[in-house]
Amino acid sequence: MTRYLYLARHGEATPGGDALTGDGRRQAALLGERLRNVPLSAIHHGPLPRATQTAHLIGEHLPGVPLLASEAAGDYTPYVPAKDELPPEFAARFLGFLEQFPDAQHDLTAEAMRLFTDPVAEGTRHELVVTHNFLIGWLVRAAMDAPKWRWLGLNHCNAALTVIRYAPDRPSSVLFYNDMGHLPAELRWTGFPPELRE
Repeated sequence: MTRYLYLARHGEATPGGDALTGDGRRQAALLGERLRNVPLSAIHHGPLPRATQTAHLIGEHLPGVPLLASEAAGDYTPYVPAKDELPPEFAARFLGFLEQFPDAQHDLTAEAMRLFTDPVAEGTRHELVVTHNFLIGWLVRAAMDAPKWRWLGLNHCNAALTVIRYAPDRPSSVLFYNDMGHLPAELRWTGFPPELRE
């Protein structure tokens, strides 16, 4: 009755986001190699090309594991806080950042929580979700029971790995976050702002 949720941001994408770069394809393949011995029951992925391509490259290392496209694993804003929810020193910065993105997709956020975090009926389930930075931040925030606004400021590298355990009779647990151990140094920290990569 325990769920292990593996979260990966798509590999590095071209500026328009329509395809993976060469480095992004390498990142995805290396993540697939890392997950080769994990008993995954499914690879869920968002519908955009960068997530779909990443999932398929990972899947090449995991024969027999189904690839499942899901709008709930897509690229969307999970939640927009009101100004009074935010610490005053960060409010203007966060709200200014969110202005460049569409409104929150509450139905998709709720569907992601149902699909990826609800208890499993029996046994142990391992699932991978190939998604985007915002959803990973939201799921990590939820696992830690942090305030709803706190998904903001959580950044995830391309093709890095996060694992959350959901088990009965205990709180959810982030086992590790943003792990890049499978990537060589030159493929790490992509997807982060330049000032955070130094």
